[in-house]
Amino acid sequence: MALAVPAFATLLAEPLLILADTFIIGHLGTADLGGLTLASSVLGLLVGLSVFLAYGTTSVVSRRLGAGDRAGALSGGIDGIVLGLLLGVAYAAVLIPVAPSLLGLYGGAADVTALGAAYLRIVALGLPAQLVILASTGVLRGLQDTRTPLRVVVTINVLNVALNVLLVYGLNLGIGGAAAGTAASQWVGAALLSSAVLRGARSAGVPLRLRPRGVMVAAKLGGWLVIRNAALNLALLMTTITATSLGTVALAAHQIINTLWTTVAFALDAFAIAAQALVGVRVGAGDTGGARRVLGRVLVWGVGFSVLVGGLLLLVRVPLSGAFSPDVAVQALVQETILVLAVLAPIGAVAFQLDGVLIGAGDARFLALAGTAATLAYVPFVAAVWTHHAGLSWLWAAYGAWLVARSLLLWLRTRGDSWAHADV
Repeated sequence: MALAVPAFATLLAEPLLILADTFIIGHLGTADLGGLTLASSVLGLLVGLSVFLAYGTTSVVSRRLGAGDRAGALSGGIDGIVLGLLLGVAYAAVLIPVAPSLLGLYGGAADVTALGAAYLRIVALGLPAQLVILASTGVLRGLQDTRTPLRVVVTINVLNVALNVLLVYGLNLGIGGAAAGTAASQWVGAALLSSAVLRGARSAGVPLRLRPRGVMVAAKLGGWLVIRNAALNLALLMTTITATSLGTVALAAHQIINTLWTTVAFALDAFAIAAQALVGVRVGAGDTGGARRVLGRVLVWGVGFSVLVGGLLLLVRVPLSGAFSPDVAVQALVQETILVLAVLAPIGAVAFQLDGVLIGAGDARFLALAGTAATLAYVPFVAAVWTHHAGLSWLWAAYGAWLVARSLLLWLRTRGDSWAHADV
């Protein structure tokens, strides 16, 4: 709990940034909200593919720490931060010129696509910072420090809201103003977190120099996690594309539902983050029994918390729907689909906790294979929604089948002890 409680707030950083943009942009108009949906889908895909910078770094750092190599842990962490910066620059360089044509592939209305491209081009400037934040947070988690990221998260979100209100409403910059505020706040967060890691490295006597070989090793270690993340994000991409086919109202409602679910998922992932750090240290020290005890504990906490979250969603679904959009049709669709989210929360909790345990143990190969299998199993369900134009609630019910597949595969893996191997 000492690790999970600060991680809970830290994990809310990304969804809260999007949540603030969704709230502010939602009151600009339904087309603006639809544009944010498309831009957020692309950003979510890129950041999702890159989340290995946090998860892989946490695993490597914690296992080296468990093996008694603190200097090696920090050195590996710095390599991850450099890799994150380089990837972020590459993403931005590609994304900015192709944003309109890329979003056009979703098949949305012309005004929705144009607004989404305007947002995406500006917020892409913050991608290098966002990936540095991921890697730096992973280092600190691996060192069993979840409090420093929490303090930085508070700073990022307060700054983000203040800048968005100023730029959107004060200076009338519209959806572009919200993007600029988000990008600026991410750069502030990246500077604060990377500085904390560099201070720790200096105190441990780690040379602060560019290590191309170390950066390549960090990239190689993240390879299986990239495949895992690609499979998971493909499922999310299929969901958004299907929501786009349901019309502008459904797309706007999907943005709200997806933002709420991302917030819920990140909240439930707090226990998984604690598991990554705790399992990594125990596996690095050769304590398989201790790693299994962590597994049991996070499942109990994660599922129990998810039931409370699901109940809370049911209680506040009406005011939530009104807070994000003045469109009555959007509100009605959001209220209906929140019922599905409440059921999905405990199912997702099982998948998230087992995911964290296996990431901490370094079982990335199985995670990649399981993620691919679950996404393949999702295809007929999402295709049925597309074919029958079944509606947003049925789309999210189909997404629930994907969560069930993930949970089952990961549970079968953790029944034995083959996952608890160290590779420090």
